[in-house]
Amino acid sequence: MLYSPDLCHVFANHVWKSRFEDLSKAAVDAAKKSILDIAGVTLAGSGMEPAVRGVVDVVLDAGGREESSVFGFGGKVPAQSAAFANGVMAHCLDFDDQTPWGAHPDSSVVPAALALAERKGAISGRDLITSVAIGQDLFVRLRCNGGWRQDWNLSSVVGAFSATAAAAYIQRLSPEQISHALGIASMQSSGTMEVIFGIGSDLRGMYAGFPAQGAVLAVLLAEKGITGVANLFEAKAGIFNVYFGGKYERDKMVEGLGRDYLGASMLYKAWPAVGNVHTYIHATIELMREHGLKASDIEQIKVFVGDFHQRMCYPLDLRRTPGTLVDAKFSLPFCVALAATRGQIRISDFAAAALHDPQVLAIAQKVVPLEDSSLDWKVKIPDGRMEILTRDGRRFARIGDNVPGSPDAPMSWEQIAAKFRDCASVAANPLSRERTERAIDLVLNLESLDNASAFLSTFS
Repeated sequence: MLYSPDLCHVFANHVWKSRFEDLSKAAVDAAKKSILDIAGVTLAGSGMEPAVRGVVDVVLDAGGREESSVFGFGGKVPAQSAAFANGVMAHCLDFDDQTPWGAHPDSSVVPAALALAERKGAISGRDLITSVAIGQDLFVRLRCNGGWRQDWNLSSVVGAFSATAAAAYIQRLSPEQISHALGIASMQSSGTMEVIFGIGSDLRGMYAGFPAQGAVLAVLLAEKGITGVANLFEAKAGIFNVYFGGKYERDKMVEGLGRDYLGASMLYKAWPAVGNVHTYIHATIELMREHGLKASDIEQIKVFVGDFHQRMCYPLDLRRTPGTLVDAKFSLPFCVALAATRGQIRISDFAAAALHDPQVLAIAQKVVPLEDSSLDWKVKIPDGRMEILTRDGRRFARIGDNVPGSPDAPMSWEQIAAKFRDCASVAANPLSRERTERAIDLVLNLESLDNASAFLSTFS
């Protein structure tokens, strides 16, 4: 059935009409937390992931009009180039926020919004908050109401449109221009889950840069009169038919649109690893602590895994000895071994040296995955379950519930600020203590800023 108007125009009109006053306190809070969190993990990515240096070299070498900052390295480049570099760094550590149902909106939404805000130069804090809240809301509506088969990478396919919505709000496009921008952005709506499941590629950590860059470019082209796709989402060859087999719930996508901004549900990570491994990390840390265990006590660790968890376990020999930091963050055996060996996980624990730590690698060899279909990913992945067997015959079991950063134990402002401090300290060019605290304070009071460039200037 072909609807009129297409959801492209419904969403465009929604973006144009949205105002700060429409947002709930929870939605405002989530947008502000995400701005600080993404800025922090971007800074950390600049110093902790070696592969990003090649990306930044290409961006800085190309030069161009000095419009927007490259976080962690300094210097300004055209807005779309800054969005690309910062988007790459925002996700490269897998430390960025996520929805409760998986997938990552803000490593594309926030870099695109910040790059255009800095280019424009006179954006209020309220408008910056609203732009991010719009992007988060659209991402959740698209992510939760389509027939996903773990084939397309939702974060980049859906992220292109949510980032474009946020960027279009910053640029003050008309409803018609916003719909065109969404159509133009469809040229960057791509990427399959093999980017996530495969081994040895840097792209798993870098994919967020592409929709961020595409969003900025789409908005600037639409502003110049370039037209998009009239029936982008619901036509015979539209996004929903091509990417989701025609399975989507239109009514749910528009339910409460303009009233309920669903980004209020965003979750923030306590550890720099794929979100689906956090339940196992938490269970490991708690079992080791509760029973006073040391790594040398361990005979075997059993991890019970559903369909998606299995992707983090096989091929088992390669997952136990990951060759790159990106692969390590997507390895269930390695992350469990790291938690068991260190007793906790900090951002510094995912330095390159960890890949060669003999104690961590020895424990990883003792991690045994056991398939359990009750843990398959439907809409939300169930909490992981595991057992530790000791050398003296004891057995300890735990479900990884109440994970830090989960809906049951959400991160507070104090915890988000502490995370930002840790991240800023390991940037390629670490922020001074004064600039770090100023950035935190400015985001906490972002809605009171007449010009958000005060916050952006802390990174330039």
